[in-house]
Amino acid sequence: MRLAFLTSLIPVARPDTGFEIANAAILSALRAAGHDVTAIGFTRHGETPADPEQAVVVAEIDIENAVASTGRQLRWIAAAFRFGLPVACAKLRLAGAGRLVEAVRAQGPFDALILNSVMLPGAFPELLEIAPCVLVEHNIEHASARQNAENAGNVLLRRLFAREARLLEAIERRLWRQSRFVWTLAEEDRRAMGAEARDKSAVLPLVSGTAPPAIVAGQDAPASFDIGLIGTWTWLPNRVGLEWFLQEVCPLLPDDLRIAVAGRVPSELRMPLNVTLVGRVPAADAFLRSCRIVALSSRAGTGVQLKTIEAMQLGLPAVATTLSGRGFTELPANFTLADGAPDFARALAERLAVIRAGDAQRIDGEAFLTRQRAALAAGLAQGLAAAAR
Repeated sequence: MRLAFLTSLIPVARPDTGFEIANAAILSALRAAGHDVTAIGFTRHGETPADPEQAVVVAEIDIENAVASTGRQLRWIAAAFRFGLPVACAKLRLAGAGRLVEAVRAQGPFDALILNSVMLPGAFPELLEIAPCVLVEHNIEHASARQNAENAGNVLLRRLFAREARLLEAIERRLWRQSRFVWTLAEEDRRAMGAEARDKSAVLPLVSGTAPPAIVAGQDAPASFDIGLIGTWTWLPNRVGLEWFLQEVCPLLPDDLRIAVAGRVPSELRMPLNVTLVGRVPAADAFLRSCRIVALSSRAGTGVQLKTIEAMQLGLPAVATTLSGRGFTELPANFTLADGAPDFARALAERLAVIRAGDAQRIDGEAFLTRQRAALAAGLAQGLAAAAR
């Protein structure tokens, strides 16, 4: 099939966030299945698509609150109220007005449009008139916005996120009805859509770009850190989990443990003395493998956690909250689930004691990766068959 993959961020050679890693995985799987796919959307300033010949960059933008000035954020809010849109959609409307829909029409005709999240079709509903559409729900966006409202630090933010939740729910329910098929990244999200999409939806089990390492007994590289965390911590649902780990779990851990946090971290967060910020790392897999154990501390958000998938692919031991394990009916033997701070800290200490005694607790992730790829291909085929009908 000839497909357009419409996305706020076109995959680049070095994906930065879980959203970008998921985009790259889906796009790669579509092309591996033999489809002709053109990615159409935006890139950050100075970035180049991973496959320039199969991409159409409508504009270079910075749409993340973490890097936007106060003035730009106020313009986004003003546009959101002017257009009657969620702020997340208004950003894209401003960036793509007069260009995005026109680019899709110019590149067509297409057998189907892959709407990568609700934000673009929320900003440009006319996209659904161009060709049969399949929607990718990375998260149930209105549920995430509602959680953000509950976790917001002041009244104005709570009201703004509550508005986002209300408007996003209307957009999502409309798209669930109008799309030929809906892909989610977790079974919990598919069930949350209810009867509107139950019979025309499937889960896409994801893979990341990291490859499982060869497991050779006694040849693990020396660990740089005891505990590692990685994520885009400027995104509010991720920040909630990091703050919980720093404020509630860290004080319960032995003082001599070396803890590393990779990824963008809000500057105002206070770090315990034994926590090292390593920033954005060149390779997530290399960072994770430099840690004895991975802490997966998600406490908010929907969808699937890409850092959980990376740990599983690499066969690394981890302690995870129940939310971090969303989308998986079975966890590896070297994972421990723990939700309360005392249980989480105790599980980390117990696994670290075993690791320091000589059992690295690392397993082969190849079988997991093979299962994920097969299930991803099957889910994609099911959705495209519905679009073709």
